[in-house]
Amino acid sequence: MKLPKLGNPQKYAGLYVVDFGDHSGTGFTAQEVAELLESERFRHIKVYKIYSAYPDGRMELQGIPSQTFELEKGMFFYAGDLESAQSNFKQLVDLAVNLVPPARAKVYLAKYADDKFAVALIYPAEYDDEFSRWLTDGGYKTAGAAEGGLEAVQRYYDRKGEILDRHQLFGQASYESRTGAELLANTKIAVQR
Repeated sequence: MKLPKLGNPQKYAGLYVVDFGDHSGTGFTAQEVAELLESERFRHIKVYKIYSAYPDGRMELQGIPSQTFELEKGMFFYAGDLESAQSNFKQLVDLAVNLVPPARAKVYLAKYADDKFAVALIYPAEYDDEFSRWLTDGGYKTAGAAEGGLEAVQRYYDRKGEILDRHQLFGQASYESRTGAELLANTKIAVQR
């Protein structure tokens, strides 16, 4: 795969390179990649996330399985009493007010038993690293056990806890994603942004 020379390559960190087989495109957003993968025409593409980019044009890429764009990941913070769980929930919602999340996400406060509560943060799987960094940068801390990942999300849905509260988080994208005909018309362009 041949990559183009980029002016200001650092602005591409967090975006994606798509290998179409006969050519590649650099600078796709996660939403654009997801839409391409949903189309019959591009179901074969290979996707790489740009983790780092350097002034000399070098980039660190990591291959991303196409199924990732269809999945949800999550982080779950457990508490043994309602007051602690409500505090964890409020702290997470307040964090989103003070520090914009990396993408859209769902936050739930769920009860499983009189002494088992969870605050669930569920988001598109392709944003796993970004949400981890967001929680760390925002100083989010709880006193109870925590877990995360794909399987944790499935366990959460399977347990069918009583939802006591919920909140939708909205991220602010650095780049506006193209859709439909506009996206498809630009797949031959080597540098997307």
